[in-house]
Amino acid sequence: MSVIFVVLPVAVLLAALAVAGFIWAARQGQFDDVDTPAYRVAQEDD
Repeated sequence: MSVIFVVLPVAVLLAALAVAGFIWAARQGQFDDVDTPAYRVAQEDD
């Protein structure tokens, strides 16, 4: 039972870091253009 006092805060901390990372990426514009990279694969370079 005592292991839950260690695992639970670590899990909450990791979840908070993941949410903070997602919010940071969204504010930096990382998710603005999700279609162009898929089209770029099909284009030939000259």
